[in-house]
Amino acid sequence: MEQVLKLRPEDYQRHLLHTQERDWAETNCYVDVWIELLHALKLNPIPAMGFSVTPDFEGDQWTFFKFQLNDLYDLYGLEVQELVIWKSLIDHVIEQVRMKRPVLVELDSKFLPDTAGTAYQREHVKTTVAVNEVDREKRHLGYFHAQGYYHLSGDDFDEVFALPGATSTMILPPYVETVKLAQMVNRTNEELRTISRAMLQRQMQQMPKNNPFVIFKKRFEQDFDWLTQQPIDVFHQYAFVTFRQFGACFELAYNYLSWLSPDKDGLLKAAAAFKSISERTKVYQFQLARAITRKKSLRLETIDEMAASWSEATDLLRNEFPS
Repeated sequence: MEQVLKLRPEDYQRHLLHTQERDWAETNCYVDVWIELLHALKLNPIPAMGFSVTPDFEGDQWTFFKFQLNDLYDLYGLEVQELVIWKSLIDHVIEQVRMKRPVLVELDSKFLPDTAGTAYQREHVKTTVAVNEVDREKRHLGYFHAQGYYHLSGDDFDEVFALPGATSTMILPPYVETVKLAQMVNRTNEELRTISRAMLQRQMQQMPKNNPFVIFKKRFEQDFDWLTQQPIDVFHQYAFVTFRQFGACFELAYNYLSWLSPDKDGLLKAAAAFKSISERTKVYQFQLARAITRKKSLRLETIDEMAASWSEATDLLRNEFPS
């Protein structure tokens, strides 16, 4: 078996960002898998979350927020490179893991046992995992996904890699990244804060110029009647790319700013304002689901409150990091 880290799912302790006490126990597949991979490498993922203060409404969805690869290199010495899949996917994964490099790869949730109760054996859903161990002969895979570390084997192994005899086919190769650990460094909190503040100063340039909640409210008013006529699966997709994205992202912003400057009143107030958006969004999403099901109207003033919190937080940030 090829292996990067010696881990067992039954012993693995997930990062605190994936505890059930949070507003959003999961964020999106790419951020979640990086949180756990960094955690397993004994690196704190929070310093790399400057991206969490910059999400915007993109017209048909909110920003699908991600760790920035240059930040991962500057903070931890991790070099992330895209792999060109010109042979079979399994061959590339085995070779990279043999070189002690985790592999981030898009797989089908239908064959990932950790998604039991949602996509597993039910529907095809693309998601990103980080492969840590692989054994072709034993048809075994160890991988990070969502909130933890898992194993799969047998037919699921054949299916995720579309091996001979599998029912699944791979028409196009997935997007794959490999993580080179040769220059990995574990810095002190003081060093991480110095680097992370400089990153945030740069990322502030990407902050929306106009309040995205004001823009989103107008679009949501148009979308609401349409949503009431759609199957519930459409609502879940809509909620994922809108409320789930900004709600989860701003909870990470709260964690990030609280860690970055625990002694600065301005940043702590900004963190609290972002947290209020996260909390309101979680409640509002449940209210929206009921309204859609019952085809009833929904109070839109809550989005105005989110807009006010966003303005408060970003004004405080701009005062702290003037351009």
